[in-house]
Amino acid sequence: MPKNRLLTWYKAHGRHELPWRNTDNMYHIYLSEIMLQQTQVNRVRDEYYPQFLAKFPSLEVLAKASQDEVLSAWSGLGYYSRARNLHKTAQAAPLALPTTQEELIKLPGIGRYTASALCSFGHNQNIPVVDTNIARVIKRYFALLEPKDATIWQSATTFVNAKEPRHHNLALMDLGSLVCLPKNPKCQECPLSKECQGKEEPELYTKTKKKEYISQELFYGVYIKSGKIALQVSKERMYRDMLILPTVDPIEDDFLGEFKHSYTKYRLSVKLYELQELEGDLIWVDLKKFDEAPISSLTKKAWKFFGFGK
Repeated sequence: MPKNRLLTWYKAHGRHELPWRNTDNMYHIYLSEIMLQQTQVNRVRDEYYPQFLAKFPSLEVLAKASQDEVLSAWSGLGYYSRARNLHKTAQAAPLALPTTQEELIKLPGIGRYTASALCSFGHNQNIPVVDTNIARVIKRYFALLEPKDATIWQSATTFVNAKEPRHHNLALMDLGSLVCLPKNPKCQECPLSKECQGKEEPELYTKTKKKEYISQELFYGVYIKSGKIALQVSKERMYRDMLILPTVDPIEDDFLGEFKHSYTKYRLSVKLYELQELEGDLIWVDLKKFDEAPISSLTKKAWKFFGFGK
């Protein structure tokens, strides 16, 4: 049976070392799912996940923290709406998360995937989980050409191993990540190869539109006085509520340097200028405590490139 072969494969080759797979703490599982939405597994496992839990070991502790503290701990992960929603959810459910999809989806930032993942991975509920990797496996296995999301979820529902749904979904996730790759899938290693209806032309089921990027120039000023640097609270969607360098009109005589930065669909060319004076709503951050503030990843990169105050 393909479902049994899938579980046998997972037992031998699955990523069992991931810490959020070795706990029944729903907060830990929830945190990992939010972080993994837009960040590589290794970076989450080795850096962000343990550091965040060290600062906020429980939903209750997270709920009592300020938004600035949460954003500061999230700095570098990007997609800061995730951190804001994580914080709001902790405040809405500081003692325990709900145990049903219906209730979980009512919380900020939790959609169908996250709700199903929490119910499956945390409570072993007999429901499908469909992320990008699992969707690719499902589309190939059932030979689904350009299917709607509802079709993929329905196919995944029919395929769930009711006896071990948690391990089944984790196995599909790892299969898509390690074997059923977008390009050059390792079909000879796949435990589902015998029944897979799309194995003859696997890439036919993973065609995607070429991603288009938007190029943009940004001009920021560096104003340092008495060991402090002037920053502003961002109102832009990209880094909303984070601290950023103030935007300025470029004056070439004050040019410090330029660096590249990528954010979602944007490819940014960031130019920095030295300022001698500045007006407006400013937040003064002590250079010695720069890393403790809710600084955007772009501003941190500017710091790294030019070492302000050093």
